[in-house]
Amino acid sequence: MEEDCIIMEAKNTLAVLCGGGPAPGMNGVISAVTIEARKHGWDVIGIYDGYSFLIKGEKKTVALTVDMVSRIHLDGGSIIRTARANPTQSEASLRNVVNTLIEMGVSHLVTIGGDDTAYSAYKISEYAKRKLHVDFCVVHVPKTIDNDLPLPEGIPTFGFETARALGAQLVTNLMEDAKTTGRWYFAVAMGRTAGHLALGIGKSAGATLTIIPEEFGEEKIRLQTLVDILVGSIIKRLAAGRGYGTAVVAEGVIEKIVIEDLRELDNSCFDDHGHIRYNELDFPSLLKHAVGQSLAELGVKMTIVGKEVGYEVRCAPPNAFDIEYTRNLGFAAFDFLKNSGTDAMITIQNNEIVPIPFTQILDMKTKKTQVRMVNINSNQYRIAREYMIRLEKNESSTQLDLKKMALAIHADPEVFVNRLGYLIE
Repeated sequence: MEEDCIIMEAKNTLAVLCGGGPAPGMNGVISAVTIEARKHGWDVIGIYDGYSFLIKGEKKTVALTVDMVSRIHLDGGSIIRTARANPTQSEASLRNVVNTLIEMGVSHLVTIGGDDTAYSAYKISEYAKRKLHVDFCVVHVPKTIDNDLPLPEGIPTFGFETARALGAQLVTNLMEDAKTTGRWYFAVAMGRTAGHLALGIGKSAGATLTIIPEEFGEEKIRLQTLVDILVGSIIKRLAAGRGYGTAVVAEGVIEKIVIEDLRELDNSCFDDHGHIRYNELDFPSLLKHAVGQSLAELGVKMTIVGKEVGYEVRCAPPNAFDIEYTRNLGFAAFDFLKNSGTDAMITIQNNEIVPIPFTQILDMKTKKTQVRMVNINSNQYRIAREYMIRLEKNESSTQLDLKKMALAIHADPEVFVNRLGYLIE
């Protein structure tokens, strides 16, 4: 269990910072933490831009008051902003962060963020104890629209529900446009590692199909496999008389593709060390052109539009779920610190405040925070697959079905079976 944290200062000073990408509800946590701390006579400061200034030994802060934060829980974004600066990359950075916090008189630290921010909070606390023999009371509030932090099954990270709802609305609009104009949309949803957001959006909107990295297991796949899945869905719809559809593809699927295939398509997205710069790879356009070429080889002409869904949902005003959820989490984080708790990620389970010690959320192999993947053996995923239109490996799919689809699009049945038969076998 978490260690007791005894602070000797007469005046408690609580600092709050946000790390990683934005997520709806960040202001709700800031608001609740500030109000509770101020009610108990604590000073509260907000640290701008995550660890960006702290790792340089700089102080860029704002004193947070009740009047300042009393209504911000309704707003998207973060009043103290956020950044991806990583203090764990060097001991010098960790030293600067800890020393700067000490200079500011900080006794308690609340970090709001995803897996990287949680790991940074753990390392800062560890460094302070190990090197400087100083105890900071540190608590982490899990935030990410990716929903991939190691919380118990069925408990979302805050921001996910708002992002899912808004993402589903956007994809629903794309589906109506697809139906009206007779085209296909490929909507790539954020989620670098796990497919929670893509699956949540696709299932809620009733997208034609959703593709997530977890369905491919541990193995790498060829780009053509992903292309064939999309081609198979398009042709299955055409054979049913529907020349339109929308596919939701998790951003993390790109991590599953063998790197040689990506290099062949866009060599400019690789750095000097040969590592791919994923943020510079236009994944929707890549899919659009690759699928369009494969369809053309089968004699099918289809208008395809690639679309990223992600930045639109990150700073949206939180929905009712996330407003209430983040207020609860903020209260719980302060309650934990007030009672001498430290070194844990705060969760709420069955209406109870349950801190999870940092040591329990670390992956012992990577020494990083564990990542929660979509459980493809769950009912949630099994039901989602039942409502997708795609070529499936099941007893009802046969090569005869593929030949009928080929005839419906006036393609050579044998060529078609040879091309896509492996998807059902």
